[in-house]
Amino acid sequence: MLQIKKLNLTHKKDLRIILNDFNLVLNDGDKAVIIGEEGNGKSTLMKWIYNPSLVENYIEADGERIMGHERLGYLPQEMLDEDKEKTIYEYFSEEEIFWEKTPKELSVIAGKFGMKNDFFYSNQTMGSLSGGEKVKTQLMRLFIRDVSVLLLDEPSNDIDIATLTLLEKIINDWKHIVLFISHDETLIERTANMVIHIEQIIRKTKARYTVAKLPYRRYVEERLHKFEIQKQRALSDRREKKIRDEKYQRVMQSVQGALRSCTRQAPSVAKNLKDKMHTVKAMERRFEKEDENMTQMPEQEEAIFVKLGDENSHIPAGKTVIEYELSKLVTPDGKRILAEGIHLKIKGSEKICMIGANGAGKTTLLKKIAEELLNRNDIKAEYMPQTYEDLLDLDVTPVDYLDKTGDKEERTRIRTYLGSLKYTPDEMEHPIRELSGGQKAKVLLLRMSLSGANVLILDEPTRNFSPLSGPVIRKMLREFPGAVISISHDRKYIEEVCDKIYQLNPNGLQLIGD
Repeated sequence: MLQIKKLNLTHKKDLRIILNDFNLVLNDGDKAVIIGEEGNGKSTLMKWIYNPSLVENYIEADGERIMGHERLGYLPQEMLDEDKEKTIYEYFSEEEIFWEKTPKELSVIAGKFGMKNDFFYSNQTMGSLSGGEKVKTQLMRLFIRDVSVLLLDEPSNDIDIATLTLLEKIINDWKHIVLFISHDETLIERTANMVIHIEQIIRKTKARYTVAKLPYRRYVEERLHKFEIQKQRALSDRREKKIRDEKYQRVMQSVQGALRSCTRQAPSVAKNLKDKMHTVKAMERRFEKEDENMTQMPEQEEAIFVKLGDENSHIPAGKTVIEYELSKLVTPDGKRILAEGIHLKIKGSEKICMIGANGAGKTTLLKKIAEELLNRNDIKAEYMPQTYEDLLDLDVTPVDYLDKTGDKEERTRIRTYLGSLKYTPDEMEHPIRELSGGQKAKVLLLRMSLSGANVLILDEPTRNFSPLSGPVIRKMLREFPGAVISISHDRKYIEEVCDKIYQLNPNGLQLIGD
């Protein structure tokens, strides 16, 4: 059993309360997903559960963590820089229990993840692995440690569809506790039997959380149904209040008018009217008490809103956006051929997605395509890389990063747009390095929106958006009037946004879905 009692988390910099009096009990068999909008503290909560010292430099925390005999294993959202420098062999060797495992036991773990038996002894550096290979390697080390609680922060990031299927199986087959964060709605729907929802409502001035022992889709449906019932009751109460108040005002005005016209020659009438006024005043006090118990409108986080593209972003159907030929695609170090005979033609406002196994070279190929398109004068292209730091200046604020003119009106407009993406005024003044992955993604999203681009080049565009933001992001990209060239393993994104799906393999790009 893993138990959290009376946990309070407060951001030291802006004193924003992330969690207030948070309580949670997890038992064997619980597969709990933490959901919430970007920047609401999901990763912070998971770090605190694993090791409170991981957040003490930016979070004021107090609460009790009861673990019993549980052994916690943590998969961070981003691999530590020092781990990237290690070889795979060094990375596994740091675990003392690694040396106690028999070749057969290691072979079983390698087979579970589709890796060769000698993978553990490779001299390849961790940083040179693909995103999916990094996730697999970290999960394999957790299996070697024989942990009982899996704490997984965005384990679905950067992994191919085959590995996503494997991850689903790992979570579903785990007999102990799994607590995870993921943007992948399909993964959540297929695995989670418990939802922990962290919210920041009333413009992020109030923290609220919900723990529901329900599958994700049922939780969302019941939540929306509950909100709709509450909204209808609140509207009904307000209609009845309006009718009641109008009737009350007529009575009040009638008594007040009668009192004003009453003469001293009719004291008995005046006394009756004053008594009636006391009754009316008492009625007003009763109404005020009734109003205190009136059904409130449901409070929930407002949806993000930003528009991608305008009428100038439309590309005529007959225009060739790109006709790309590459005889050989090699690894960045030039040592290995990844694919040969690559050909890609995109016309008009087509939205295409490239998929393929981890390490197939999708990101390498997309970077080459981006280099060509970003230098073109007949189109306006914008690129969103998988690693946001490739474009972002982490030491400036979001406003400074997006401001190209220094004009006061421009900065005001940027602040307005950031507000529509649910940034608080304080967060607009934070250095970008202090923002969550989803908030960094929003900065790049707004950059694309302000640019007037008609071609978007996107490497895993939904990877850091919460499942609650996911439908909004997909709708924005689906309605974008220009062309989209993307890499994704997000199955809902592929289904709802993309016109064509290409698989990258050693023989090039093959159209597998249209």
